[in-house]
Amino acid sequence: MDILLFIITLFFLCYAVLILYYRSGWNHLEEFFLDKNYLPSTKVSIIIPARNEAKNIGNLLNDLLAQYYPDDLIEIIVIDDHSEDNTAEIIKSYSGVKYIDLAAYLNTEKLNSYKKKAIEIAIAQSTGELIITTDADCTMNSYWLLSIVSYFEKTNCKLIAAPVDYLNNGGWFQTFQSIDFMTMQGITGAVIHTNSATMCNGANLAYTREAFYTVNGFKGIDSIASGDDMLLMHKIEQRYPKKTKYLKCKHAIVFTAPMQESKTFFNQRIRWASKSAHFRDKRITAILSIVYMLNLSFLILFLCAFKWPSLLLALLILFTCKVALELMLIIPVSKFFGKENELIWFPILQILHIPYIIISGMAGAFGTYTWKDRKVK
Repeated sequence: MDILLFIITLFFLCYAVLILYYRSGWNHLEEFFLDKNYLPSTKVSIIIPARNEAKNIGNLLNDLLAQYYPDDLIEIIVIDDHSEDNTAEIIKSYSGVKYIDLAAYLNTEKLNSYKKKAIEIAIAQSTGELIITTDADCTMNSYWLLSIVSYFEKTNCKLIAAPVDYLNNGGWFQTFQSIDFMTMQGITGAVIHTNSATMCNGANLAYTREAFYTVNGFKGIDSIASGDDMLLMHKIEQRYPKKTKYLKCKHAIVFTAPMQESKTFFNQRIRWASKSAHFRDKRITAILSIVYMLNLSFLILFLCAFKWPSLLLALLILFTCKVALELMLIIPVSKFFGKENELIWFPILQILHIPYIIISGMAGAFGTYTWKDRKVK
């Protein structure tokens, strides 16, 4: 029993160092404030892969067409990934939006990552210097594009990871997802700021055409179902060290809805976890192992407590310390996103967070999942 507690305590201390490192990185990441009178000069291609997004795509296109940005410097491309609803008809009804049918380029070819192929084809037909990807179920404010481009022109970077936020109707399930996702955004900003970039989100991602083709795009990662964002970022960061930035700017936030059902939620998280096996940076593997093993330790302690009831006290102490530690990170992140009120539920929802990490991590490593009505390996 003593050996067990020693090992678990060791994992916790490693985790504590990690969280404090993330907190420091986020707090030292300078917030960018947009000058709304800024005059950009960069031609931009906004690329949106879409599959069965009839209920969402119109809202996104309305937001994109309402951007405060010179019309001659913006190109909007939507590539339809075998939609079975009227997504294509909605896209075609918008003037100023280029429509591409992915099926016309694949014939009967079967892929494990249709999204990467869609982005690749769209980039080949685009003309912008800066490529920006977002998802068909996203929305944004009218200064979103100007904030990204003005930051790009001032920093001369090769890739920008910009913030993504979950809309929240106040339900416990949405709040759980919102806090979890907000934590990931804080870590994303922290690790990019400290030049140890490991995370980003394709719903709000920008990179230069030059960088994409210099690293041969998705070549080498094109058979992996997920990773059109993080795995590409690692290739670009490796080729252009210290040229990856996180745009900590409220005008740059993209908003998306959380999953409405537990099944789709777990499929999404398993999809995200599945790319972890393909990270070449051993630091990432070590960090993911620490996080996973710490959460698994709570389950082990709980089960062992049936034989040694005294372990319940150790379990309670470690859990309390974990909650307090993570609050040190999430409080400053929540202030940026304006979601401090959600944290009242944080200690309670942490009880659910532990089994969620264990299940999604295991399934991501060994299982399959369904995404966009496709079963993926």
